[in-house]
Formats: sequence, C-alpha cells, structure tokens
Amino acid sequence: MSNLDTDLVEQVGPPRNRLTSALSHVITDLGKNGIFLALIAVVVLFSILTNGILLYPQNISNLIVQNGYILILAIGMVMVIVAGHIDLSVGSVAAFVGAVSGVFAVQWGLPWWLAIILSLGVGALVGAWQGFWIAFVGIPAFIVTLAGMLIFRGLALVVLGNANIGSFPVEYRALGNGFLTDVFGEFPIDPLTMGVGVIAIIAFWVQQIRARRGRQSYGQDVEPLGWFIGKLVLLTVGVLAFAYALATFKGIPITLIILAVLVMVYGIITNRSVFGRHIYAIGGNRHAAELSGVKTRQVDFWIFVNMGFLAALAGLVFTARLNLAGPKAGDGFELEAISAAFIGGAAVQGGVGTIGGAIIGGLIIGVLNNGMSILGIGIEWQQAVKGLVLLFAVAFDVFNKRRSGGR
Repeated sequence: MSNLDTDLVEQVGPPRNRLTSALSHVITDLGKNGIFLALIAVVVLFSILTNGILLYPQNISNLIVQNGYILILAIGMVMVIVAGHIDLSVGSVAAFVGAVSGVFAVQWGLPWWLAIILSLGVGALVGAWQGFWIAFVGIPAFIVTLAGMLIFRGLALVVLGNANIGSFPVEYRALGNGFLTDVFGEFPIDPLTMGVGVIAIIAFWVQQIRARRGRQSYGQDVEPLGWFIGKLVLLTVGVLAFAYALATFKGIPITLIILAVLVMVYGIITNRSVFGRHIYAIGGNRHAAELSGVKTRQVDFWIFVNMGFLAALAGLVFTARLNLAGPKAGDGFELEAISAAFIGGAAVQGGVGTIGGAIIGGLIIGVLNNGMSILGIGIEWQQAVKGLVLLFAVAFDVFNKRRSGGR
C-alpha cells in the first residue's frame, strides 16, 4: 500500500473519531512547536509596533549579524544544560579569546587564518581546563565556571593592558561583518541568496517527507496530511521571505553561514551520535547512565571543551564585528546564552533541550532587543522585559513537568 493510500485509509472511520484524532495531533504538534509560535508572535507584535521597520531587509540582516555570537553560545550552552550543568564563564572566555586574537593578528602580525585557528585552540584549552575540574576532580560546574568567569575576565584585562586592540585584517573582520554576495554579478535581487533559500526549502521538504514515511512504515501515528502540508507551505513562505530580504540587501552574512554549519553539525551530533545520546542520558539520570556503561566523566569533559571552543568562536565573531578587542567585551554574554537555552525549551533539571530550540530562544531575545531599541525603550526596561520572559519560560517548563508527573 502506498503512503498516499495510507493517508486515505487514516481518514476512514466515524467522523467523530477522525475529527478527535486530527485535533489531538494538531494540539500535540502545537505544543511541541510552542516556542516557534512564540517567535512568530513576537515578530508580529514588534512589526506592528514599529510600523514594519523590524522587517526591513537591512534590519533583518542586522538581527543575524548583531546576535550571531549569542546564537553560537546558545548552541554550546544547551548541551551543557542538557547534561545537567551550567557555564557562567562563557562571556569572560569570549573576551579573553578576543583579546588573545588581537595580540595574534594585530600586535604579532600573524596571518589572519593562523590567528583564528590559534584563538580557537586557546578556547578549547580553556574548556579543557574547566572540564578537568568538573569531570575528574568533581567540583560542581557552577563553582568552576564562576571561578572561570573571574579568572578569564582578569586575564583578558591583563592581555589587553586595560586598552583596546584594533584594527584587524579585512579577512578577520569578515567573520562578523562580511557578506557573500554578487558572486554572479550585481543584481537587484542576489541570485545566490535566493538559490540557497530554495535549496534549503527543498532539503527540508525531502527530510520531512522521508521522516513521515519512516514513521508510517513502522506503524506510528502521523499528523493529518492537510496539517502536514500546511506546515511545510507556511515554512516555505517564511524561508522565501527571509531569503528575499537578505537578497535585496547585501546577500548572505558570513555569520549566518557559520551558524548554519554549526546547527547542521551539532544537530547531527545531538540527534544521531552516541556522544549526543550519552549527553541526554546523563542529563536524564546520571546514576542510571553510569550503570548503563556511559563514561560520564569523559562526556562531561568534552562537553566543556566544546563549550570553550564555541565561546572562542563567539568571541572572534564579536571582536570581528566591532573591529576591536576591548575590556568590556563579553559582558552579559553568559546570561544571554543561558536565557536563550531556557527560553528555547531546555529543562532546568537537564535531560531536555534541542539545538533548534536554543536558536529560536536566541532569536526571540534578539527580536526583543531590536524591537525595543527601535521603539526607544530604555536599557533598564529592556532588561526587565527579558528577565520576565526568562521567568515565564522556566515557569512554563516547571508547570509542564508537574502536569506530566500528575498523569
């Protein structure tokens, strides 16, 4: 029987049963995608309040460039939180690595690519340092990374000598300010950007259809065909609109390319690798994971090595965007990254969280920052609003946990 026949067979039966089943699937699906709906709601709200300025092509591009470093940190932070830890040092590590890269690229005059590689290596070493104390000595991550926040902030000031370092090579600055555009010549609408958008849509359609057929082949329930197609159509419209906005401005930001690669790589790691399954197992029940043969210490160690690497990358992107390594760099980065992970659905107790959710959580924070700035709202109220959003997101997670436990 074909998949189309299977979908038709699902519709056979009493109308009340069909309607009840369809509504159940839709409600469940909306619950799973609540954070995505929240992002849409925030975008619509600020689009109305700013008279459409939020959706100007230049502003959409700036949203990605300005928040790229937070999204990079959120990818690593959600893995840390899923494993049941927290990292308070990422802002200081980003500042420290940014300062070190300034020494490499500006003061020592090393080639830009070598300065970037060495800086990423420094970040990984910082992560290994913190991972050692957490995984093998047994000190809680909160304490180790709190100490790291102070240590690496101090080292950043030492490296900088309480002064700024700039200006960086053009190729280095492209990490934070560069665009991939005009590859096929100058056009009012960049064809490369639109082409990448179309390819992304096709790839997503293929992946979703294959996943649906796979569930059907194993006899699992799937959402109604109309709802499935409707979601894909809405997503297609959104991606095309996003690609069009970028194509009419400057093209694809290099920061977006970095983010896309990271999302794909870490999506595979967390969903399809043994290491990723071990992270979720540790966060769900560390003792049970140990009894199952999971080497929890090694996993914890590499989680923080990875976090150090991503904090270094975020520091490079931020430094490249400003074309400056300064003493104030990295202030508040850890709070933004933690907020993005929790708003994106990560559980406080660990064991729950996704890369996609963290990215959406980071985008919600970015839209809030950008929208309130356009409206001229003061930084004090911006901080208060973001704090309330974080509180409500965690409260919603706790409420869901209690409701599930009651059932």
